[in-house]
Amino acid sequence: MSPRPQPHDPRPEKDTAGRRPRSATPEARLPSLSSPAGTGAASAWLAEGAGWARSGRFGVDGHSRSDAVAPPPTPERIALLLRRWRAELALSPREASLLGPELASLDRQLQRLGERRMRVAVFGRVGVGKSSLLNALLGQEHFATDVAHGCTRRQQAQPWLEAIGGLRRVELVDTPGIDEIAAGGRARLAARVALGADLVLLVLDADLSRVELEALKQLLAFGKPLLLVLNRSDCWPAGELEALLASIRRRLPPAARDLNLIAVAAAPRRARLRDDGRVRSEPEPPRIEPLRQELQTVLKRRGELLLALQTLRAADRFSTSLHRQRLRLGRRRAEALIGQFAALKATGVAANPLPLLDLAGGVACDSALVLQLCQLYGLPMTRSAARELLTRLSGHNALLGGAQLAIQLLLGGVRQLLLLAAPVSGGLSLAPAAPVALAQAALAVATTRRTGRLAALALLRSARSAGQPGALLRRLAQQDPRVRPWLVEAPAEPSAARPSRQGSQGRRNGMERWPEALRS
Repeated sequence: MSPRPQPHDPRPEKDTAGRRPRSATPEARLPSLSSPAGTGAASAWLAEGAGWARSGRFGVDGHSRSDAVAPPPTPERIALLLRRWRAELALSPREASLLGPELASLDRQLQRLGERRMRVAVFGRVGVGKSSLLNALLGQEHFATDVAHGCTRRQQAQPWLEAIGGLRRVELVDTPGIDEIAAGGRARLAARVALGADLVLLVLDADLSRVELEALKQLLAFGKPLLLVLNRSDCWPAGELEALLASIRRRLPPAARDLNLIAVAAAPRRARLRDDGRVRSEPEPPRIEPLRQELQTVLKRRGELLLALQTLRAADRFSTSLHRQRLRLGRRRAEALIGQFAALKATGVAANPLPLLDLAGGVACDSALVLQLCQLYGLPMTRSAARELLTRLSGHNALLGGAQLAIQLLLGGVRQLLLLAAPVSGGLSLAPAAPVALAQAALAVATTRRTGRLAALALLRSARSAGQPGALLRRLAQQDPRVRPWLVEAPAEPSAARPSRQGSQGRRNGMERWPEALRS
C-alpha cells in the first residue's frame, strides 16, 4: 500500500541544523516609495495587517499560528515607511530654499515620532482658563496666570508624563488666546498649533462663540484629534450646566458631533463668610479628574497611534506642497512644450484630409505630450490616473474629429455649389480648403492646451493619491478600524486651473486663509 501523500508545507525548508531561516525584518521588506511601483507595493504592505486574518495567518480564535510572523503594529509600520520616504526624498536647491520652513517642521515631527514624544496643546479664547487647566493637570504652577487675563503671549511647553502606553514623554503646550489678535494672525496661530500638536484641547467657558466655532472648523479641516473642555463648570448650577452642555453640542458642526465634551473646574473658588462679616472668595482643589482620566486613557490606548498619524499627515502636507511647487516652477517650460506640441498637432491635422487619421495622430500627439510633462515635472503618474486622462483625451480628439467632419461636410456642400457657379465666380470653388484648414488648426491648438492643463491636474491628483503619505492615510482609514475614528475627512484640494466653486463659501468662513498660514 502506497504511503499517503503529505500536505505541502509552505514554510521555508530547514537547513542542515534543522532550523528554518528567519523571515526578513519589516524594514528589509519595506518597499521603495520613490517610484510608482514602490508606492503601490508600500500601500499593499501597509494594508497587510488589515488583511492578516483573511489570509489565514490567524486561527479562528484570533491568535497567531505558530507558522506565521505577525506584522509590526500600525505605528511602527508608519514610522518605518516614513523613514524610508524621508531618506529617499530628493529636493533641488531651489525647492529646498522655498520649502525650507515646511521641511524643518516635518523633520521636527519625524524626530518626535522617533523619540515617541507627543504634544498636547490647549486652544481657546483669552481668559477661559487654559493656563490654569494645564497647571491643574501638572499639579504645579508652571504656567503664569493673571486675573487680568491674556498673560500668555507665546507658546510654552512643559513635560507632563514621562511614559504612558507606547509614549516615552508627553508635553503640555500653552497658547495665546485666539481673540487677542486679528483674524489673519489667529489663522496663522491656529495653523501653527495644528501643525505642532498631536492632540488639541479646545477650552470653552460658556456657549460656543463665533470665534470658537471658526477655530473649531479650522482645526477640523486639518484633521486634528480634538477634545472639547468646558472649564469653570463650578460657575453654573447643575440644571443650567446640563442645558449649557446640550446647547454646545447642538451648535457643533456635523464633523464634531461625536467629540467628547468634558466639564471641569481648573481653579474653582468658593465664597466664605469671615468672622468679621466680610465675604471672601477662597480657592478650592481643582476638579479635573474626568479630563485627566480621559487623557490618560486616550494616550495609553491610542497615543502612539495618534503621534504616528499626525506625522503621516505632516508628510502628506509636505508632499502636496512639493508637488504643487514643482508644477508651479515648471509652468513656463510646460507652456513652451505645450506650444510646440500644439503647433505640431495643428500642422498635422490641417495637412491631413482623413478624419480617422487625425484622431489617431491626435491621441499619439497628446500621449507624447503627457509623457513629456511627466518628465518635465518629475512627477510619476499612476496607471489609473493615466487611463482617466487618456479617456478624456480620447473624448477631446473625438470632438475634434466630429467637428472636422461636420465642417468638411458643410464646406463640401458649399464647394459643390461653388463648382456649379465656377464659370461665374472665376474659380472660387477652391476657397473652402483654407477655412477647413484654419478651423482644424484652431481646434487642434485648443485641445492641446486643454490637454496640458488636464495633465497638470492629473499629475497633482496622482501625486496625492499614489504619492505615498496621502495614499497610506486613505488605506489606513479604509482597512484599520482603530485608525478610522481619528481620521477626519480632509477638504478637497482646490483646482489648479480655476477657482473652486466653494471659494465664496470659504471666504465667508475664513477657510481661504489656511494656505497662506501654512506658507508663513
